[in-house]
Amino acid sequence: MEYVKPRFIDCGEAALSVEFGEGVDPAINARVLTLDARLRAAPPQGLRETTPTYRALLLRYEPLEISRGALVAAVEGLLAPGGIEEKPSRPALRWTIPCCYDPAFAEDIDEAAALLGRAAPSLARLHAGADYRAYMYGFAPGWCYLGGLPQELAIPRRASPRGPTPQGAVLIGGALALIAANPMPTGWYVIGRTPERMFAPRRDPPFLAAPGDAVGFEPIDADTFLALDARAAAGEIVARRDPLQ
Repeated sequence: MEYVKPRFIDCGEAALSVEFGEGVDPAINARVLTLDARLRAAPPQGLRETTPTYRALLLRYEPLEISRGALVAAVEGLLAPGGIEEKPSRPALRWTIPCCYDPAFAEDIDEAAALLGRAAPSLARLHAGADYRAYMYGFAPGWCYLGGLPQELAIPRRASPRGPTPQGAVLIGGALALIAANPMPTGWYVIGRTPERMFAPRRDPPFLAAPGDAVGFEPIDADTFLALDARAAAGEIVARRDPLQ
């Protein structure tokens, strides 16, 4: 991978953000994930934790064990030509997530469709027909942020948050999509719901899709949702997973 000099931004006295660019872009995110994989393969002494985001990797470190300058030097050495090769924990996957767009499970689909000037079934078809990339988990455990939302579905977030989302809510907001793992107030619009558990603390690994995985949605009806939800509650993974070509 071509060397791209990042920006190093201090986040307090014991964390450093390594920023590769602006915006939501697969190439930028790939650099973030490459650095994450390389640091995990050869962590410098004093590095405690890495957290990938859309465009940056947050490094939490122990200043008594490694200085900021030494950490920056270690990162630059891994990114430069000849740095340690990427060793992903597993090959990237494509996940097909079942999603019910019935208004009984998609509380905001009619409202969002009206704001976008289209019918709810049209919104559902557009959403389900797109290819998404899992960029990061954030805000709360298991909240999976996705890029790839069709431009026609880009919608301003609410001026005021709506009430708590249901578990498994599938949302849109701005130019992004999201799968929520647990109830939480949000300014995004709930346009569907999946029976899949994106986050299960007793599962190994607890997070379903990894950053860099591809994600698609498969429409299901209300009866299918209830049947799959019972299976997911018993610990079964109900989404399909295939190697990412």
